[in-house]
Amino acid sequence: MTRLRDVEIKHLIALEAVAEERTFGKAAVRLGYTQSAVSQQIAGLERILGAPVFDRPGGPRPVELTPLGDLLLEHARDVLRRVDATGDDVERFLRGESGRLLVGTFQSITTSILPTIVGRMRDETPDVDIRLVESNDKEIFPGALARGEMDVAFTLDSGWPDIETEILFDDPYLVVTELDDGRAGPFPTRELVGRGLVGFQLSSCQKDIETGLRGVVDADLDWVFRTNDNMAVVALVRAGMGAAVVPRLAVDVRDPTVAVHEMDPPIPPRRVGLSWKAGRTLSPVAQRFLEIAREVSASHVEAPLSLTV
Repeated sequence: MTRLRDVEIKHLIALEAVAEERTFGKAAVRLGYTQSAVSQQIAGLERILGAPVFDRPGGPRPVELTPLGDLLLEHARDVLRRVDATGDDVERFLRGESGRLLVGTFQSITTSILPTIVGRMRDETPDVDIRLVESNDKEIFPGALARGEMDVAFTLDSGWPDIETEILFDDPYLVVTELDDGRAGPFPTRELVGRGLVGFQLSSCQKDIETGLRGVVDADLDWVFRTNDNMAVVALVRAGMGAAVVPRLAVDVRDPTVAVHEMDPPIPPRRVGLSWKAGRTLSPVAQRFLEIAREVSASHVEAPLSLTV
């Protein structure tokens, strides 16, 4: 049985060169090899096939393909075209100019820093296929990453099993009240007791808020409405429904229609990171995404809060 799997790319390259140049010497010059090296490649190919691919008349007369050589050359050219195309694709991939990137995100990231990151990626590498998946459950993405279902994801906290995380910044919790609340400076956290509160559905973020508040206030809080929409939370505060405790990313601290305060004392902030499967080699596209995320996050952290004072 012919062992075609033993045929190497170098055999096919030599076959094509000799067939087109009609002599081993000219083929060697074209390829930058010695004539003996080209002869060895053709001899090795013929040993694998068990039959000659060239008729060698000797002297100055050119060599000619045998019928088997004709058949093999047709397939060799197809293979070499595919190899060349693959080489082009590999080079573009390694330069970060192509590929697919599946990113996990959550609402406050999606509406704050993610548009800047994606915008820069699109400007730099328009041929990269970027896909986004959003969830407000912080336990969804670590599992998806570990199963290889996405490339990178924005996550909260670190220490997830089988996941590597780079913490980008801390996202503090703030108190949002009506503009005519009349309060300046930090909001005393204990004064949330007895006020109507607008909050999120019992997502992981809201559970962290309520756990943090229980560590400060020893009383039940009055949650008058819950929603999964960050804009709805602020809109209802603006309408007088109650106050809200939200991550900084979830509110525009420059919004002139509401008052935004730091908390006194604060509750533990969210730790926002970018995560990927531990031990997995990131593609050049994913590496560039991480680099841009670092830069954009640093700008976000350095920006002043511009809170109500």
